[in-house]
Amino acid sequence: MIHSIRTTLQIIALFGCASSSAFYLLCLWSAWRFLRRHSPEKNIRPAKLLPGVSILKPLKGTDPNIYKSFRSHCLQSYPEFEILFGVSDPDDPAVASVQQLQQEFPDRKIRLFVCPAKLGPNVKVGNLEQMVQGAHYEYLVVNDSDIFVERDYLQKVIPPLLDPRVGLVTCLYRGIAERTLGSQVEALGISTDFCAGVLVAQQLEGGLHFGLGSTLAFRRTDLEKIGGFRQIVDYLADDYELGRRLSNLGLKVLLSGIVVETHLPAYNLRGFLSHQMRWARGVRDARLGGYIGLVSTFGVFWSLLNLILAHARPWSCAVLAGVVLLRIAVALAVGNSVLHDRHIFSRLWQLPLRDLIAVGVWLASFFGHTVVWRGEKFNLKNGRLTRITP
Repeated sequence: MIHSIRTTLQIIALFGCASSSAFYLLCLWSAWRFLRRHSPEKNIRPAKLLPGVSILKPLKGTDPNIYKSFRSHCLQSYPEFEILFGVSDPDDPAVASVQQLQQEFPDRKIRLFVCPAKLGPNVKVGNLEQMVQGAHYEYLVVNDSDIFVERDYLQKVIPPLLDPRVGLVTCLYRGIAERTLGSQVEALGISTDFCAGVLVAQQLEGGLHFGLGSTLAFRRTDLEKIGGFRQIVDYLADDYELGRRLSNLGLKVLLSGIVVETHLPAYNLRGFLSHQMRWARGVRDARLGGYIGLVSTFGVFWSLLNLILAHARPWSCAVLAGVVLLRIAVALAVGNSVLHDRHIFSRLWQLPLRDLIAVGVWLASFFGHTVVWRGEKFNLKNGRLTRITP
């Protein structure tokens, strides 16, 4: 009986090794396609032909390097744009950074909105619904408060929207970690796993059908066609929902060639695991089929399990080496070549730790519906949030 169970487990482990290897090869191909599509010689539409843009940034509390991130939006090489910040509480600590920004850039159109109405559990989206009423332009860009952008950011994300067939432009991002291990492993996961999955989804699904919170660029008229932000104020994965609903209008969702940065908190172990669980349960509810399919992509786990079951015979060591080499190749192709993460080489040693933690989080995500977001607890069901009162 024990021998039979071990044989069955080993077959499953070998299947996992094979499927993971196929996934890693697909990641490499998807990264190559992305790099080829966004080669440096692609022309950018002259700035004088570009329309005005309203950048919407909902805020709650402060993030690492928040002022640096805000400031990068004021330095855009773009003819006409405004920046709208929104808070629910006039005493929010982020307000001080907005006021400092207004003093440093008096010629920029920078406005602060206090959004008193509580439209739903996703306060960020509720604030966006109130902020967009004061936006002056047809073309809108929403990104998270901790996003740092280069000077040509708007020049690259807006031109595709001049094609009426395009409904949303979104961006990949790299994580800028603090010195804690939790923060570094989080950044490694973004560069070697999450963004790789986005590139694969783009290839397998014939394009993207969701957005990323790092950048959501779209037209106001299309937002109105899906009922505005109010329609997604109950959802945790609001970026996913916005992209999905615009895609359902028959519009394309494009992945821009520009990569932005997100500054990560100095996560301790508990904070890191809490954030990973929120992300995992959010993806589980938004894309259940694809999320379940992740079980076939945990190459390091499956190859280690096979090594143990085979009593470290030479052939099992060769399987482990092959899977790990493919995993490293994906990390370098996506993290280094696509995202230009300059820390990727020094953090490769953390890759097995990150991948094994991911297996544990994936398993645990199926046992519960609670997530913690900005210090508050919510129940997550079918993608919708319900605040849990103390």
